[in-house]
Amino acid sequence: MNVDEIIKELSPRLAKAIEFFESELANIHTGRASANMVDSIMVEAYGTKQAIKQVANIMIPEPRQILIQPWDKTITGQIENAIRNSNLGFSPVNTGDAVRVTIPELTEERRKDFIKLAREKTEEARVSIRNSRSEAWSAVKKAKNDGEIGEDEMYRGEHVIQTEIDTYNKQVEELSDKKEKELMEI
Repeated sequence: MNVDEIIKELSPRLAKAIEFFESELANIHTGRASANMVDSIMVEAYGTKQAIKQVANIMIPEPRQILIQPWDKTITGQIENAIRNSNLGFSPVNTGDAVRVTIPELTEERRKDFIKLAREKTEEARVSIRNSRSEAWSAVKKAKNDGEIGEDEMYRGEHVIQTEIDTYNKQVEELSDKKEKELMEI
């Protein structure tokens, strides 16, 4: 295996780590409504548990309100109960044909808790990237030890891997900083 093949395998893993990190950050609410806050809540519908996004339209009519319109009005109550029991701290209102969720204002303490959570998710993303770097570097060293590549190629591989890692670490930092700024906005 040569260095270019190793890098080709590394890039998708790093991209997947960033994608997962973005989805984790999207689940941390900032006081503004987002469909991501409720779309994966599981609701009992038609004898099975399904994500809300699979049984309803989720809209944001106002900056601090989520409107969930089920395709089948008979499950409106189940959606309301699922949101109420989700431990997100929301108080949904069943209007008969839809469920309205008003996002409460964040207190200073709650903002700090969310920032702490965002930092934990940031560290998890960094660890994932470090693990990917370690695996790629091990593959390069193995190729060198097996005689598939020379020493110059090994050091070129190390440089290319580190450049890739630096790019993705920068993305993690930017996403993390953006989320913290969102959380501190009043």
